[in-house]
Amino acid sequence: MVFILGINFHEARLVRKTLQSFYGIGPQVCAHLLARLYIHPTARLGSLNNQKVLDITAELSNMKIENDLRRELRENIRRLRDMGAYRGRRHAMGLPVRGQRTRTQTSTAAKMNRIERLG
Repeated sequence: MVFILGINFHEARLVRKTLQSFYGIGPQVCAHLLARLYIHPTARLGSLNNQKVLDITAELSNMKIENDLRRELRENIRRLRDMGAYRGRRHAMGLPVRGQRTRTQTSTAAKMNRIERLG
């Protein structure tokens, strides 16, 4: 088992998939991170030495991921709502925020904004 940021991962797991399991790290950020640390994209966690795992952990601890990123997004939406901005009102009503059509397809926006309305 490999321990990264307080989470145990199996050694047979791909490093790329492991990094992308963290909230806020997608394919692009993961590719840049692997390139910066000289890790092959198809490498597995078990093939990394301890220094590489420590380097990954150090890089991730400097990034804004998981709860910090979620908190920032929640605060940004709350700020828009408190200002009374158009986007804030759309978030509060659970409607599409970025100009999507509302005549027929608002169910997806209602699902996406449901968390923000309760908070």
